[in-house]
Order: sequence, then structure tokens, then C-alpha cells
Amino acid sequence: MDESREFIGAALSRRTILKWSGAAGMLAVGGLLEGCAPLVIAGVDGTDVNGLRLPPGFTSRIIAQGGQVIAGTNHQFPAFPDGAATFADLVVPGGWYYAVNHEIPFSGGGVTSIRFGPDGTIVDAYPILTNTSLNCAGGPTPWGTWLSCEEHEWGVVWECDPTQPNSAIRRGALGTFYHEAAAVAADGRVYLTEDRPDGCFYRLTPTTIGDLSSGVLEVATGASTSGPVSWVVVPDPTAGTVHCREQIATALHFNGGEGVDTAANLVWFTTKGDNRVWEYNTTSSSVGVRFQGGGSTILSGVDNLLADTPSGTLLIAEDGGDMQIVMIRPDNSLEAIVQAVGQEGSEITGPAFSPDGQRLYFSSQRGPTTPFGVIAGITYEVTGPFDALLGR
Repeated sequence: MDESREFIGAALSRRTILKWSGAAGMLAVGGLLEGCAPLVIAGVDGTDVNGLRLPPGFTSRIIAQGGQVIAGTNHQFPAFPDGAATFADLVVPGGWYYAVNHEIPFSGGGVTSIRFGPDGTIVDAYPILTNTSLNCAGGPTPWGTWLSCEEHEWGVVWECDPTQPNSAIRRGALGTFYHEAAAVAADGRVYLTEDRPDGCFYRLTPTTIGDLSSGVLEVATGASTSGPVSWVVVPDPTAGTVHCREQIATALHFNGGEGVDTAANLVWFTTKGDNRVWEYNTTSSSVGVRFQGGGSTILSGVDNLLADTPSGTLLIAEDGGDMQIVMIRPDNSLEAIVQAVGQEGSEITGPAFSPDGQRLYFSSQRGPTTPFGVIAGITYEVTGPFDALLGR
């Protein structure tokens, strides 16, 4: 075990402690949940049988529940699913994997990979990372791996192969801080968010593109969070004596960095503290607010972010708010496409489309999964005419 993990408890924020205090008992009885039927609020205000409000023509199924064995496998799904991504199965044409984090403290977290056949049948599931803490979001790489980010003061990034059990490799070059999410942009760099009120925006330039074993970690600096950005090397990415966000006096600070994704020369990321969606241009090296949520808009509690490249649409998962996934079209108009009803106190996490774009996966991280109201999390699949809905 990494020595720094002994101090994870001291690094937990008040918000994190409150977030998980009500769920601590579930961790001690995980095996007891097997076989329990999910608690759903079906038929309320137009919800489907799984308690989701969906557009006409869409249907849902539950594919995993915290503490229960995933149907068709022998793997018990851990609690609190968070950030996730899908990957094409290169062995079985038409199949895919869904890699999903588990945001559990005190070395109880990790990543599950769920394998699907070409017809959508679940054929296998297994852990690809274990014994880590508060695995929040992350991001897929162009070479087919999943970057799992630990959200605590000594959190690091783990690179995982979704096709191989227990395949994770620690990527220390990506720094030690409150990691939230990561995205590999077209310039070959990895862009990273930090979930702190004074969090920073980072990037790693790998020594060799496609190899994250070494590289230069930099932090965004500038006169303002709206305008030109300069990148300055982080002197000590391991944060041995000073937190990464405090090492450069001119570093830009963003209020609670959350999801990040990229397409072409653009990188988008969210900040939950001010309900903003940001846009960074890698060509002009400038940053600005793409969308301001909250207020009278239907988008609040911005969190995980997914860029749908074919349509140019951004999908934003809400942490709280109305428990929705809201899409921001290229013209900045909004539409809620999924809502979990009756699950207040949870958050929507891990939105990802199957490789063909026809199935949307996501979780209600702390959704109740038994008639006793045990908080463990539910992972869903939604199928329907997404091409028409998103305007692909």
C-alpha cells in the first residue's frame, strides 16, 4: 500500500465526509444486498418501469446495482458508481466494454469493467483496479485505456485496460492532487481538472505521445479565467511539501473542477461551484465560459461531461439539481434527455454512449437499490433514437 494512503482520512473534505457518512453501513453488508429488487419510483409523472423520465421512443434497463452480482456474471458490483467510458471490443466485432469507477473512501474504491456482446447482452464483468480511494471521474484514451482519477489530496491517476482484470498502472507523471477527470486532446496532451474550490486546470505533455509513464505537468496561468492562458511547469508534481495548486502564484483557479472532454482543438470542462461549462482552445491557448448554468436554466449542479462528437452536443450530468442529463446543443440551447425521479440526494454520473452511439449508459451514484432504501447506486442503459434526438 502507498504510504500516502494512511493520510487519506485527514484529506477528506467536510463535504466528502457528509456525503459518505450515511452510506458507511452499506459497505459492511455488501453481500447481503445480493438478490434484492431495486427500489424504483415507477409511473410517477411519466417515469418508466425503472423510475426514469425519458423522451418518447426511449426505453431503459438496469445493468448493475451496488452490492449485487451483475446478471450473467459472477462479479459483485461495488457501490457508488461514478465516472465511466465505453470501449470497442477489438476481439468480438460489435461488442464493447463499459469501465466504471467506484467513489468509495479508505481504499475501498476501484474500477469495474462490464463486457457486452454485439447484441447488448452482458457476457462478463470484473475489477480492473482495486484498493484505491474515491475514484471519481477520469477519461478514456485514444489507445483504448481508461484513466481513473482519485479525488483526494494525495490522489493519483491509474491507467487501466478494460479488457484485462487487475490491469491498472499508476501514472505518477499526471500529478498528485484532488483529481477529478482527464481528457486526451488532439494535441496529444492530457488535460486534467481538480475538484477543489481553488482547483486548477492542468495538462501533461507526455515524453512520447501515447505513453503516460513520463512527461511534463503544467498548470494554466493567466491574468483572468477568461482570455489567454500560459502554461507553467509544476515544480513538484508529487506535491511532496506544497500542494500542486499552490506551487505557482499566477495559477488560475476554478471553483470545483468536474468533468472534462475534448474534440478537435477544443477542451470543455465544468465547475460545480459556479455552475459553469468552460471551453479551452488548444490552438489559440485561450479559455472562457461556454455556458452559465443555474438561475432560470434547466441545468444546475454541473458535473460529469460527455462530448458527442458527431452532433457537436455536450451532455452534462447533474450532481443534485433535478437529477438530469442535460444536453447543450451547438447553439447553446438546452434539453433534458434523462431524469431519475425520486432519488434526491444522489447524483447522475458516468454518461457514455456505446461505440455505435445507440445506447447511453449512466448511473445514479447513491440511488437506493433495495426496498429498505440501502444507498448503493444503480447503473442504467437507455436505448432509443439518439441520432434524431441529438441531430447527428
